[in-house]
Amino acid sequence: MRLNSLFDGLPTTVFETMSGLARARGAINLGQGFPDGGEPADLLASAARALTERGNQYPPSRGLPELREAAAAFYNRFDGLALTAENLVVTSGATEALAAAFLATISPGDEVVVVEPAYDAYRPLIERAGGAARTVALTPPHWRLTADLLETAVTPRTRVLVFNNPLNPVGRAFSREEVEAVAAVCLKHDLIAISDEVWERLVYDEHRHVSLSSVAGMFERTLKIGSAGKLFGLTGWKVGLMIGGGALLEAAAKAHQYLTFTTAPNLQAAVAEGLAWPRERFEVQARSLARSRDRLAAALTAESFQVLPSEATYFLCLDLAASGLSMTAQAFAERAVAEHGVAGIPVSAFMSGPAADGVLRLCFAKPDAMLDQAAERLGQARRAWA
Repeated sequence: MRLNSLFDGLPTTVFETMSGLARARGAINLGQGFPDGGEPADLLASAARALTERGNQYPPSRGLPELREAAAAFYNRFDGLALTAENLVVTSGATEALAAAFLATISPGDEVVVVEPAYDAYRPLIERAGGAARTVALTPPHWRLTADLLETAVTPRTRVLVFNNPLNPVGRAFSREEVEAVAAVCLKHDLIAISDEVWERLVYDEHRHVSLSSVAGMFERTLKIGSAGKLFGLTGWKVGLMIGGGALLEAAAKAHQYLTFTTAPNLQAAVAEGLAWPRERFEVQARSLARSRDRLAAALTAESFQVLPSEATYFLCLDLAASGLSMTAQAFAERAVAEHGVAGIPVSAFMSGPAADGVLRLCFAKPDAMLDQAAERLGQARRAWA
């Protein structure tokens, strides 16, 4: 039987691999990014009510009008945009939104600039759409992005630039200067931007999220991607959002029609309620996660690990070489889950080259006791292997 060669060579995603090992060995899973506990009870109750009290047949492909209106108000409030419901399409998770965006904007032979470390779904989705990824590698510990760095990947065949802010694998919240550098490159070369901003409300300390769509000249050429799963810590709900306008959003909406077409209406109704939360509630959520980050960072520092800065997302990273370990993060992760019962993700899984092969990513959106135990076990591993 002949299969498509694109998928023949793809490994199982690193998240599925490490989570599978964690389940099989009864390990603490700090690999896959999902929170344990603290789910918002009011949204769960809202979804349950909608399931029994409202319709369960096909909602509109673009999403329930109430959700699209709520999302427009949400992004106007937080990003300073001027959206209406017509600027929103609801998708079955942010990854489906990315797939629709790539299918809508890439023609065979087009090149797409991808900033690494990068979500591992980008490349196969780009290639499935007929494009070729051209990567720009950021480097630890600060993962800084500049226009000059982006320019090295742009060619006459470049059509799209993918920008993930905050940067999922390593917890970067890009500064306004960095976001404006991305915008400058897009405007200079007439590029479409696909801006993956699913972590936008999980930004910590003095850092602030700057949406690429809010930069002058960028809204018309940007598809912004959002995620209710990340906004509310309900990753299994898989309710995503595409934000844009004109022909660009129309093309992505048509691609969405032939992917999942629509999304569970009871979940959409509950998400519409959540988007009306006051700003303070989102801030409380972020402060709680920052406290968990600080707890894990302090415990790992006490175990003589070198912890890299974490400005956003659910993740912080360890520099294994600076922690006295000569092995790669891939080797450390495989041994740590097998011998010490803690699963992490090597950042090399998000890179196409050798950069960052000594950096391990850990999820801190977990209960205190789990974080403490994980740090103790990882410290045992470091002492055994250093």
